[in-house]
Amino acid sequence: MKKKLLNISKFLIFSTIFTACSVVGYRTSEEASYILISAQKNIEIRQLEPSIIAEVSIFGDYNTATNIGFKKLAKYIFGENNTKDKIAMTAPVVQEKNEKIAMTSPVIQEKQGDNWIMQFSMPKKYTIETLPIPIDSDILIKQIPEKKVAVLIYSGLLTESKINLKTTELQTWLSQNNYKEISSPRSSGYDPPWTIPFFRKNEITIDIE
Repeated sequence: MKKKLLNISKFLIFSTIFTACSVVGYRTSEEASYILISAQKNIEIRQLEPSIIAEVSIFGDYNTATNIGFKKLAKYIFGENNTKDKIAMTAPVVQEKNEKIAMTSPVIQEKQGDNWIMQFSMPKKYTIETLPIPIDSDILIKQIPEKKVAVLIYSGLLTESKINLKTTELQTWLSQNNYKEISSPRSSGYDPPWTIPFFRKNEITIDIE
């Protein structure tokens, strides 16, 4: 029963946040900027531009950490911050004070030991100095520098087993093509739960030299 309630809660949060997305994966949100260096089937090498993220680290299994982490970050962008800025959503999230603040997608997750890291990207118009300060001390605001990454793009459900499978696929490709990994894998999801799995956009990202 508890697990069912957690799933319902998570669904309601995603439902609110992804209101600008359709069942067929139509997205209107600002997405993180990058330069495409090369592409081979479903794998791309990108140069990511600098960005700012809100991040939280949660101990627990994938489903529990996803639920708790998403709630914490959603509360921050909904107004649990020092200026009480409220957040309207595009996809995945939008923040507003007396103005609307569009957030970039996707929602990013990374496993570190027994913890899951979840990140929301902030809009390009903001700086570390101008972003509201989270009331929740678990939430960190970070500046992410420019970097080179390898990205595997896939559709379907975003589950821990699928993440592990696609991570292995990307790591195998990197090894075969003589790329050096310099970070842990990160999982990214762009779409709400009701999007038809075939139309969903998910990614595995690894920093490379």
